[in-house]
Amino acid sequence: MADLAPATGAILRAILDSTYDIWCEGLTPAAYERYYRGQLATAWGARHLQRFALVDGSELLASAKQYTFSAMLDREQVSAVGIGAVFTQPAHRGRGRAREIVERLLERAAGAGADLTLLFSEIGADYYARLGFETIPVSTLTLRVIESVRHGAPATLVRGGDDRDLTDIAAMGELRARPSRFHLNRDRDLVQYAISKKRLLAGLGRPGLREVRFFVAEEGASAVAYVLITVDASGQWTLEECGDRDPAGARVGAILQALVARDAAEARPSISAWLPHGFCPPQVRTVEERPSAELMMVHPISARARAALPLRAEDVLYWHSDVF
Repeated sequence: MADLAPATGAILRAILDSTYDIWCEGLTPAAYERYYRGQLATAWGARHLQRFALVDGSELLASAKQYTFSAMLDREQVSAVGIGAVFTQPAHRGRGRAREIVERLLERAAGAGADLTLLFSEIGADYYARLGFETIPVSTLTLRVIESVRHGAPATLVRGGDDRDLTDIAAMGELRARPSRFHLNRDRDLVQYAISKKRLLAGLGRPGLREVRFFVAEEGASAVAYVLITVDASGQWTLEECGDRDPAGARVGAILQALVARDAAEARPSISAWLPHGFCPPQVRTVEERPSAELMMVHPISARARAALPLRAEDVLYWHSDVF
């Protein structure tokens, strides 16, 4: 029987080499390894991210990442495990190795007392449905910023965000998430991890491949709203996450107006986003809604998680920056 073991040393190097072509995101092989090790070097990643290998002796059969999260489900704290980057070595495909490593990680999660497991499928729902996963509908919105008729930036103090803002950002997120039936507990370390991951990916890539924009609106000495945006080589914006002490999100809208106004180009960007149900800043309009390409799925483990399913789109708050 194959063994499930933490991926370290030569096994980890073999995993990175074999998964490079699929998940390199335009990075060089050396940068791809630095990207993964950089995530592990964050406070959250060091405690909550681990790679596992399915091995037969010294032979690598399959691999996957495991993430551990604290979450809220129907106002009760639960333990969630994320499974990502499931990969079978080419020589061992067609023998059920991917299924085996997922099942072994599910057993491991259950043994650790987890309530549920999450994953994001790139291959549709059918395969993971056979393993007991259920789809959570998620929509990707295309947004446009409504610009001021005065053709200038709004009178909002906007500056670059940094680590001093993370506690305020976590507090904004906790307040926004309360009405949702399911959401991650995004403490300061998880927020920092999400931002660091985007910055690592941009910084390790070639110039112009992608850019990260992290801005806050400030009142007094505190951040009262923020946006985290990634911009790809074509100029497409993704609003990875945002927050605002104002329930209507007017400061988030003002930040977006300020960022658009500083660009002298006539063409205005479309912005892709996952937004909480019922939330859209007044300075923004939705021009399209479509099912997300990242298919979110959940596998209940505990009795209380099984009783809570299914989860509808409006039940869940999950930011695009937390996709794994």
